[in-house]
Amino acid sequence: FQHYTSADNCRSAFKAPLEPSTALGGFSGNNYSEASAFIITYPVNNAVEKEGNETERAVAWEKAFIDLAKNELLPMAQSQNLTLSFSSESSIEEELKRESTADAITIVISYLVMFAYISLTLGDTPRLSTFYVSSKVLLGLTGVVLVMLSVLGSVGFFSAIGVKSTLIIMEVIPFLVLAVGVDNMCILVHAVKRQPLELPIEGRISNALVEVGPSITLASLSEVLAFAVGSFIPMPACRVFSMFAALAVLLDFLLQVTAFVALIVFDFLRAEDRRVDCFPCLKISSPNADSDKGIGGVRRPGLLARYMKEVHAPILGIWVVKIVVIAIFAAITVASIALATRVEPGLEQQIVLPRDSYLQGYFKNVSEYLRIGPPLYFVVKNYNYSSESNQTNQLCSISQCDSNSLLNEIARESLRPESSHIAKPAASWLDDFLVWVSPEAFGCCRKFTNATYCPPDDQTPCCSSGSGSCGLGGLCKDCTTCFRHADLNNDRPSTMQFKEKLPWFLNALPSADCAKGGHGAYTGSVELQGYENGVIQASSFRTYHTPLNKQRDFVDSLRAAREFSSRVSKSLKMEIFPYSVFYMFFEQYLDIWRTALINLAIAIGAVSLVCFVITWSLWSSGIIMLVLAMIVIDLLGVMAILDIQLNAVSVVNLVMSVGIAVEFCVHITHAFTVSIGDREQRVKEALGTMGASVFSGITLTKLVGVIVLCFSRTEVFVVYYFQMYLALVLLGFLHGLVFLPVVLSIFGPPSRCKLVEKQEDRPSVSLRP
Repeated sequence: FQHYTSADNCRSAFKAPLEPSTALGGFSGNNYSEASAFIITYPVNNAVEKEGNETERAVAWEKAFIDLAKNELLPMAQSQNLTLSFSSESSIEEELKRESTADAITIVISYLVMFAYISLTLGDTPRLSTFYVSSKVLLGLTGVVLVMLSVLGSVGFFSAIGVKSTLIIMEVIPFLVLAVGVDNMCILVHAVKRQPLELPIEGRISNALVEVGPSITLASLSEVLAFAVGSFIPMPACRVFSMFAALAVLLDFLLQVTAFVALIVFDFLRAEDRRVDCFPCLKISSPNADSDKGIGGVRRPGLLARYMKEVHAPILGIWVVKIVVIAIFAAITVASIALATRVEPGLEQQIVLPRDSYLQGYFKNVSEYLRIGPPLYFVVKNYNYSSESNQTNQLCSISQCDSNSLLNEIARESLRPESSHIAKPAASWLDDFLVWVSPEAFGCCRKFTNATYCPPDDQTPCCSSGSGSCGLGGLCKDCTTCFRHADLNNDRPSTMQFKEKLPWFLNALPSADCAKGGHGAYTGSVELQGYENGVIQASSFRTYHTPLNKQRDFVDSLRAAREFSSRVSKSLKMEIFPYSVFYMFFEQYLDIWRTALINLAIAIGAVSLVCFVITWSLWSSGIIMLVLAMIVIDLLGVMAILDIQLNAVSVVNLVMSVGIAVEFCVHITHAFTVSIGDREQRVKEALGTMGASVFSGITLTKLVGVIVLCFSRTEVFVVYYFQMYLALVLLGFLHGLVFLPVVLSIFGPPSRCKLVEKQEDRPSVSLRP
């Protein structure tokens, strides 16, 4: 601190006045003496540079400052019963890096739980005597390995072409692909189990692929196209996520229908040969080898399949139940549309950061004590200061300036801070410069007889520390003011005068004799490169936002500043734009609703297009699109109820929900279209064949993996992954196994199959051409 303050009075070295609200906090009105907090700010030079190490030096200084504050200043303050909170520009990024590894164990446990469930659900009904043969642990493990290979393939491909992965990708993509891949694994294995046992394994595999292959292909290609289309949206996080997800799901599908099918063959051959799971070299004999066979060499349906066909489907077939189901789901959708308008854009910093982060206390104290918001800069490009131009009067706010000048407009906006979010008039280098060069400020702009700059009398060399009196017998006794009134044009410097004296002003130190010196206050406010041509390429005018505590405050302040700049730019016919340090983080929220809705509409439309191309049925595609839209709308309603904000993470989850929701709809719809009989019989058959797979292979698999995430140590996982994924799984389950069967039983498309009599007078089913 001694480098920046005088030791005797702890004031700034040049004793310039300071705005109290920028240094004090915890007071009401103008009662600064009641302040219970004070703020110390260290401006650090930053740069956008392609060469050099200025930015690296700034980051290194910030890291050293954080270490100093943690290890020395914080214990010192605590020993005096004081509260110290601190932050730097790079603090959030560094804390996010630390958070990315905080929940690695939780994520791994989630995957292990999903793997354990996969191994159980792929196997037959567990019996102690045959469990070591009928279990599918090795098959489940190899299936998970295929899923991981597809993720690694996607990450490797995009890394090779220079696309960088993000934190969202590394956390979401494996979960997404595992969820999708597990669904296909369960559906394929269950389809093979439903085939007659007297058929050779090749025949059972062939029949299983005929039965469920189209729906698996339909679901996977729908997901691939939905994600691929999302790669064209402007939001970087969503675009990169969509690219990685599309390729990962495509690779996973290709591995599922090739390598995993081959693994199913090997595993079934192992089980039929009575070899132990995970140790196929060990072979045993069991008297219960055929205990799971039913009549005619077909495995008996499981308990869940029997429930779906004999209990669930008949209940949904009652007309009163149908009406109640449609009414309830329609009411929930309408209510969700109304609730969705309450979802606010943003991402609270406290949620993203680890619970033990030092920034948690910093944000809390800033919200509680600070009486002014972040600095706001209005940047003017290509300001023409020549005498022929009127732009000087269009910017300044002193005498003879235009009433609608930029600085006058800023001052007027500061009178209504509730809507403008501008706390006070701007500090103007231009106003201070015009005052500094005026003859009335005789202690400011001065020159020696040789026309070089002469500082005020209370500064060196006019006043040395050893001289008895300043200005008497010193070097500055022959200094004169730069201009007389006759030298100026309506109190405005000419082009040459402006060009000559501006560097003097920016290097002049403020002092008691001349407080208008621009050094320090405006050193970085004017870009002098190329200004000799009469045009200043860029200059800024600094003011402050009002205190911004909530995410909506940040978004509204950014929007208000941009609207104000756009209006003034059109009025003055000058290029003006606002800047504050937080704008780069909140710019995405200005159009995030538009981005989210467009992306969701394209994803649902892409899924419907794939459904139509594969099924060649607008009827089926329309029903699938309706159910998908209802699931997404209901998920938005849940977000409003749980106060989940709309940001890059939640938009990615919404896009992903379209891909996952397809799984709950496509398989039931496809089984319905290839069944025979009236609508009631076909719904019953579809639920009997695919309902159990959708429940055990899709719903429960995701559910067990999601529940583990509630034990996460970071709030962002609990809110944006556990709560949203849990809501998605429950909504998908209810729509896929309750609402969709009712809709199909009333409005379902006609069957694509017909009965064909075989020579042995046994009916069989074939697809219509």
